[in-house]
Amino acid sequence: MKTIVVAGWGQVTQPKEIEYTPKDPMGLMIEASLEAGQRLADPSALTRLDGIMVVKSLSTHYEAPGTELAARLGASPKFIHTSKIGGNSPQTLINKAAGMIARNELDSVLVVGAEAYVPRSVNNKSPENNKKHGNNFGSSLLQGIPQDYSGDDAAGSTPLENFYGIEHPMQGFPLFETALWAASGLDITEYMHKVASLWSGFSQVAASHPHSWSKTIRTPGEIITPGLHNRPIAFPYNKFMNAFVTVDQGAAVILMSGEAAKKHSNINRKTVYFLGGGYAEDRQRFMIQKSDFTSSPPLKASVEKALHRSGLNISDIECFDLYSCFPCAVSIARKMMNLQENDPRPLTLTGGLGFFGGPGNNYNLHAIATLVDMISKGEKKTGLVTALGWFMYKHAAGIYSSMPPMKSIETNDLEDDKNHLAGPTPLTIDDQASGRGIIETYTIIYNHDQSPAYAVLYGRTTKGLRFIAKTLPDPEIFQTLSSKNMVGESITLKFDLKSKQTIGLF
Repeated sequence: MKTIVVAGWGQVTQPKEIEYTPKDPMGLMIEASLEAGQRLADPSALTRLDGIMVVKSLSTHYEAPGTELAARLGASPKFIHTSKIGGNSPQTLINKAAGMIARNELDSVLVVGAEAYVPRSVNNKSPENNKKHGNNFGSSLLQGIPQDYSGDDAAGSTPLENFYGIEHPMQGFPLFETALWAASGLDITEYMHKVASLWSGFSQVAASHPHSWSKTIRTPGEIITPGLHNRPIAFPYNKFMNAFVTVDQGAAVILMSGEAAKKHSNINRKTVYFLGGGYAEDRQRFMIQKSDFTSSPPLKASVEKALHRSGLNISDIECFDLYSCFPCAVSIARKMMNLQENDPRPLTLTGGLGFFGGPGNNYNLHAIATLVDMISKGEKKTGLVTALGWFMYKHAAGIYSSMPPMKSIETNDLEDDKNHLAGPTPLTIDDQASGRGIIETYTIIYNHDQSPAYAVLYGRTTKGLRFIAKTLPDPEIFQTLSSKNMVGESITLKFDLKSKQTIGLF
């Protein structure tokens, strides 16, 4: 049985204020890769890699990032691969790389990714990179995805949802939080204090991480109180509860077979093994198709796969890094993994996307590099990371440990390629709903001046069909929705022929 070892790892954070020409994602990937190579007994082994897997950059487009990176590193790998779009990508690539090593297809693989979102003036950009990649540094989450991109993985929501103003993560994830609020039975003040307390703890972790974008510890009061620097984005989230997008960060890990790793191991640190991973996708891909906004069958499936394949139980895991783009993602993961609120084990090792940074495709690789570093120093023995793509759609999990593996993982990634769907079939949608309906979740989208712009409701018609609706732009309605949980309430639906949208009437 072949063992899989994480032989090298590196992270880089490019400060917002710099005097030199800023690096684009390729430059950050090179720097992170070189740092990972420095962990090897012979850093020149970086040039002899036989596999390079690149996490697709969302901030800058590269036609062939793996080929370009290999040339810049002086490597000639026989296998080069680029991921799809989704925050699950790093762990998914590691699952694939580990399987290929276990099957003797490869012996050493670099998994690397980076994003560069910090807005910078044209004068501070590299002319070469501007011309070559068209980088506009920070215009949108998918700024690096070409308009003619043909992959359907660039779509996180349906055209119908986009038409109602639910398109981006900051608009979609609040729908899950509102549903969780309803399930809690708490009033809004008590519930949001619990959410803010969780997030405050994440900010404390980020403050002590050497590669964190934010070093500021936020109190629960700061997080839940709207203000100039913490405006409401989409109910019930203020800015401090959102993933921090405008960051420049990169990370890399080098996986090797146990035999190859022995040649490059550092005797002054513990060996870190990859024990097993899992991948799953939701049959109910889009938010409008989901029957439950408080759970995630594919998240549960990916974690259960990783645990089974590693031969461990959840009680054997010493620490976690749960994908943390928004608080609801952590809460749902904790629920799916049956982690109680009083469980003392860490839920984040970096501080999460809201404080550490890492939005785009590559946050999870920072979590992995952080966990591996802690294990190598003897600070932790065994940890589990989760990774999430789009709106609770794609999920990957991985387990890392100083303990050698008990099971072979030779075919795990191939099994996931064939059997990765989880959960019930998608709901049927009524795109011109009228009559009575029951609200299942909702959010209020705010303008930059902190005034409510519109509210969007998701629910079921009396026939059990999914509807999506907007409310009238009435301040009293906004006040009611933000103070009293209206999930489970009955409303009247009227399809407006002029706007071609369903209106929810209270």
